Amino acid sequence: MDLTACGLLVDRAEELTQRYAEHGNWNDVKDVWFDERLANRSTRGSSQKIYRILTSRFKNAPPALPNPSALPAIFDRCATSQDKAQILYLYLVADDLLVQYVVSEYVDRLQNAVAEPLEFSNNTLNQILSQLEYVDRTRFDYAASTTERWCAGFRSVMREIGALGGHQSTLGKQPSIGDTPLLVSMDYSFGVDDEEWIAAPRGLLYLFQSESRWKELFDRAASTDAWEYLELHGALTLRPTDSPYSWVQDGGAV
Repeated sequence: MDLTACGLLVDRAEELTQRYAEHGNWNDVKDVWFDERLANRSTRGSSQKIYRILTSRFKNAPPALPNPSALPAIFDRCATSQDKAQILYLYLVADDLLVQYVVSEYVDRLQNAVAEPLEFSNNTLNQILSQLEYVDRTRFDYAASTTERWCAGFRSVMREIGALGGHQSTLGKQPSIGDTPLLVSMDYSFGVDDEEWIAAPRGLLYLFQSESRWKELFDRAASTDAWEYLELHGALTLRPTDSPYSWVQDGGAV
C-alpha cells in the first residue's frame, strides 16, 4: 500500500538516480540524500519514507529495465516530465504487486474491448480490488479510508503518465508515448518475454496501448537506430539493433 504515501515523484526519483550514477552504491546515496533533505529542513521521517519506497523500486527492478545508473542519461533524452513519468511507472508496476494486479486488470479490459476499459473511479477500482485473493486465500481487506487514499494515489499516477486528464476526471484514455519511453518500453518488453514479446508487448500494454496502435509504435521504433525490422524464416520481425538499451551507451538517435 506504499502508493498511499508516495506516487512517482519524478523530481525526487530523478535526483536519487543522479546520486546513484555519481556514487555507485545506495549507502552513499542514502547519506547524501538525508544530509541534503535535513539541510532543506525536511523531516527525517518523511525523507526516510520517500527514500525507502523509491529505492525499493530501483533495487528490485528486473534486469529487463534499465539499470538505475543509466536513468540520468535516459532522462536527458526525455522531452517532457510525462516521458520521465512513463519510464518510472514501469519500475512501480514491476515492484508493487498490488499496482501490477490492478494495471493487469485494466490491460485485460483493454484487450477484451470492454466498454470504457480505462475508468478509474473509486467504485471501479474497489470492484477490482475486491476480486484480489492472496496466496493464503485471504481477500483484500483494508480500511475504507486507506483504500480511498490508495485509489487517489493510483489516479495521480495515471495523470502523470497521461492516461487521465484533469483532477476531477475518472475516465481515462490511451496516453501518447514519447520517443524515449517508447524505446524503454520496447526494450523492456523484449527483455521480459524475449522472442514472444511481439505478441503481447508488456511495456506497451502496461502503458495501455491497444493492439491497433502497435504497428504505428513499432514503425516509430524501427525509424530509430535502436530497433530494426528483420526477415527471419520467411517472416518479418522486429528486434533491437544491438542489445537492449545499447542506444543509451552508444548515443544512438532517438
